[in-house]
Amino acid sequence: MKLCLIGSRGHVSYVFESLSKVPQVNLAAMSTGREGDSRDDLNALAARAGLSPRWYDDWREMLDAETPDVISIDGPFEDHAKMCIDALERNINVFCEKPIALTLEELDAVENAWRKSRARIISMVGLRYDDAFYHAWTLVKSGIVGNIRLITTRKSYKLGTRPAFFSDRKTYGGTIPWVGSHAFDWILWFSGASITSLSAMHSSADNGNNGDMEIAALCQMTLSNGAFAQASIDLLRPDAAPTHGDDRIRIAGNNGVVEVADGIIKIIDGTGERSITPPPCPRSIFSDFVNALEGKSQCLVNEKETFDLTRAVLLAREAADTGQTLYLNSQFSILNSQFSINAECRMQNAELIQFSIHNSYFSI
Repeated sequence: MKLCLIGSRGHVSYVFESLSKVPQVNLAAMSTGREGDSRDDLNALAARAGLSPRWYDDWREMLDAETPDVISIDGPFEDHAKMCIDALERNINVFCEKPIALTLEELDAVENAWRKSRARIISMVGLRYDDAFYHAWTLVKSGIVGNIRLITTRKSYKLGTRPAFFSDRKTYGGTIPWVGSHAFDWILWFSGASITSLSAMHSSADNGNNGDMEIAALCQMTLSNGAFAQASIDLLRPDAAPTHGDDRIRIAGNNGVVEVADGIIKIIDGTGERSITPPPCPRSIFSDFVNALEGKSQCLVNEKETFDLTRAVLLAREAADTGQTLYLNSQFSILNSQFSINAECRMQNAELIQFSIHNSYFSI
């Protein structure tokens, strides 16, 4: 299986962490995805793996010349969508950094390209494969908390020194889509439900002179199973903190609670409280994807989850921008008739509702 890489702005390390598990994959070529981007990170990762792939200045030329079976896309965030579309139109399987698009219109275009393609596409939601989160998920799926009623998540990172593209919404996309993608993914993954209402706030105050970049965000949602969920997202973790990130989740149900913090799983149920140091996750995201492409197993993430997650974080960003509460996947009737629609709906005032049919927005 031939693999090509575009860029190293996010989590391309997921690919290199998996290569030893899928020796049938041949890393043939790489491109930075943008003239002026450094080759150093990709060269260092390839060298540590004992590989010396070919280099291309033009990523489209690489796709045409190499005709890979799978492409890892981790280039400029604002180019994710067009890179995905170009690959899918060539029937090349796509492993893309999240979010796979920065606007809803781009997301629709990627999904349309996928539906016409023979190729698959997933996003790099690698924290599903983190030891603690993976094993907490298996516990929740076993029914240990009963019916889920509340999910709270935390994604906190150190700000550090960020590249210039983080300072512009057009090239960054926003902190909710970038940092918050993991938190939203946990909510959707652990609950197995969809989002029915969504509100959010974000702020760029005290962001260390990083332009448009939001430093903090808070999102609240109602899920289709009636549960509530919340995502706390920030780049306020102090430099002196022992780790770059602070990742947490708490799943509360009618029979108990499961929490993940600092790599430890805590369970509180009818038998009392106990903590578990999880064993290593037996899977990794890129090798999981390769095995799924070859029909050997199912991947922990699929296309529907990839598109649902991307749409959710883009709508959350919109909710924060506008101060509106968005209503998704709800049933509405028109003029007391029997006709109803599945809608992405946002309440502006008592007189006006905007909603979407087949991903196009209308007003009534």
